[in-house]
Amino acid sequence: MTTQNNQSTVGPMIIIGALFFIFGFATWLNSLLIPYLRIACELTEVQSYFVTFAFYIAYLVMAPVSTWVLNRFGFKNGMAISLGIMAVGALLFIPAAYSRTYLLFLTGLFVMGGGLAILQTASNPYITILGPVETAAKRISIMGICNKFAGALAPIILGYFLNLSEADKVQQSLATMSPEESAQALDKIALQVVNPYIGIVVVLIILAVWISRANLPEVKGDEEEDATHHNVSEGKQSIFDFPHVILGFICLFLYVGVEVLAGDTIIAYGTYLGIPLDTAKFFTSFTMVSMVIGYIVGIVAIPKYLSQETALKLCAILGAILTVGIVFTDGMVSLTLVGLLGLANSLVWPAIWPLALKGVGKFTSAASGILVMGIAGGAVIPLIYGQIAHSVGSHQAYWIALPCYLYILYYAVAGHKVRK
Repeated sequence: MTTQNNQSTVGPMIIIGALFFIFGFATWLNSLLIPYLRIACELTEVQSYFVTFAFYIAYLVMAPVSTWVLNRFGFKNGMAISLGIMAVGALLFIPAAYSRTYLLFLTGLFVMGGGLAILQTASNPYITILGPVETAAKRISIMGICNKFAGALAPIILGYFLNLSEADKVQQSLATMSPEESAQALDKIALQVVNPYIGIVVVLIILAVWISRANLPEVKGDEEEDATHHNVSEGKQSIFDFPHVILGFICLFLYVGVEVLAGDTIIAYGTYLGIPLDTAKFFTSFTMVSMVIGYIVGIVAIPKYLSQETALKLCAILGAILTVGIVFTDGMVSLTLVGLLGLANSLVWPAIWPLALKGVGKFTSAASGILVMGIAGGAVIPLIYGQIAHSVGSHQAYWIALPCYLYILYYAVAGHKVRK
């Protein structure tokens, strides 16, 4: 495999794969942080979902900054800088834990999300452009396996450092404790996040140095004007002349919302069903494994047996069916169906990117910036879920996923074909 400059893509793909591993690890820590910080910081269910809001809203806020950083410092240095920004965010967890200040935890999550926004802005179009557009979903699926493998490990590794059985006991005993005893017990719980986040800071700094010294070829959107990648975008004045990109942004917004919903609410849903936190910490891993299975299917089947459009249609239909199943079943069956949403979500992201970038030519960078902003759906959809769950319960709140999957189906069938 080679780039357009006849350079091998293996080295760059290994580096980007390592970055996707970091995306996954940092992102899916949130699934355990939501119920854990809910106990440690004495939060309501709605307040606990500000964990995902603070993390994912950074993608929307940081989108213009991401483009500036990459234009100013280039692809490689921009990624190294973004890893440094993530390290600063992880570092904020230490004073947050010592003061047990939820706002400081959220600030750390926002800064980490901002660093990830720059990384995502660079890496997703990069892996799309690195070879033929027809096989882009396959390459993104390989990256997805790195991402979700990390996502499966993240809550288990963090759970190893956090005494979750103690957190469960403290939560059950708070009503019988004096204010001094409860403050002391909760302080002890909060401080348990310090060591793992020191480790994360060290790893991020090492990666930043490695990336800054790595041999990565520069790939720019304006190199894609040839027919082997995208159609030439003649007569177009701005990215808004490509309605399929804007519709793709909405599709990504809703997709990331339901992906985060499946991964980040399942542990809290398990505790809602009465399952101890020390057991529920494994549930996100089930969602991630479901996604990895879907990615493997994508690598094998796309484009030989399935087109990217067909894969997107099948995933949307499966997501809608599973959502209806979740709300009409109970207990472990319902919980299992939430985990299986990972399978429905698996090929949506890999399929949307090449469909949304098709034919944009020299506007690839601008289109990528808009699409990355769609990751903010991970901030909004789970927060709405938390509000609905507060009113009608965590079980029925999953109805929110159904219109999201129906829109994804629309994009797969017709939305990606819309042209001005």
